[in-house]
Amino acid sequence: MKEISSATVTSTDINYQHRIQTRGFELLGDEPPLDAGPSPYDFYLAGLGSCTAITLRMYAERKGWNLGEVRVELKLLKDSEGNTAIERNIHASGALDDAQWSRLLEIADKTPVTRTVRDGAEITTRRA
Repeated sequence: MKEISSATVTSTDINYQHRIQTRGFELLGDEPPLDAGPSPYDFYLAGLGSCTAITLRMYAERKGWNLGEVRVELKLLKDSEGNTAIERNIHASGALDDAQWSRLLEIADKTPVTRTVRDGAEITTRRA
């Protein structure tokens, strides 16, 4: 398989804070009570949302459509049985007709990260 992305997560001296390094960027992940950075689920939704917005922008540019400002709002929900759902709402300030919106929603359901989330990914864990 071809490597698409990689990340390294390293603990810090502060309880749940971890440094995340990916493609030369350094991020900070955390959990309450300190809350010094996004939680793992925050990063999960951020990845899905940014992939959605970027893919829609690329598609609209190829079509010559003006999306204006794009905003993707996401919520991760869990019920008492552990079932998980994601709500994704897409906003665009550009003047788009119903047919364009219909196509954009179809494209959103086919973004690379959407497909990975829906299809799942095999995870291999080993001691390094």
